[in-house]
Amino acid sequence: MSLHAGSGQIAALTARPRDAAVAVAVAAAATVGGALFIEHGLGVRPCDLCLTQRIPYYAGVPIALAVAWFGGFASRRRVAVAGLVLLGLLFAGGAGLGAYHAGVEWGWWPGPSGCTGAIARPAGMGDFLRQLKTVRVVRCDEVSFRILGLSLAAWNAVISSALAGFAVFCAAAAGRSAQA
Repeated sequence: MSLHAGSGQIAALTARPRDAAVAVAVAAAATVGGALFIEHGLGVRPCDLCLTQRIPYYAGVPIALAVAWFGGFASRRRVAVAGLVLLGLLFAGGAGLGAYHAGVEWGWWPGPSGCTGAIARPAGMGDFLRQLKTVRVVRCDEVSFRILGLSLAAWNAVISSALAGFAVFCAAAAGRSAQA
């Protein structure tokens, strides 16, 4: 395959909302599937911020599949393009969550008080036993798993940014091809 033919295939993919949405759905499902494998298969417990970062993926996969469905109808192309923009915004928010969590891990700013900072000392043994029932052990400011030197939060920021950029780029390309 020549480089020219490959670039033509990429241009065709980005101009077809259906194909672009399927690509986003597959990438998002693979990403959250990887997180679930790390949690359940490898036994790495996620913190509260980790769980919150999954929400854009849980919402994004069905939205992307709906966009793919709408993208299959020429009369609903505008809906599909708007859906790609929505996916871009959703994953941009996910990138922001990932960057925030990575910053908490690197100590750039404080995180939520429920999973970072010093653990309050109990006044007595009764308070200590009550605190054991409510204190969550998984901390948001400590990296529990790294891949190629980056925490999962940092990888989420990278992947969500890529998904957001791809979705918006494809929405713009599909909008331009519809006008042509």
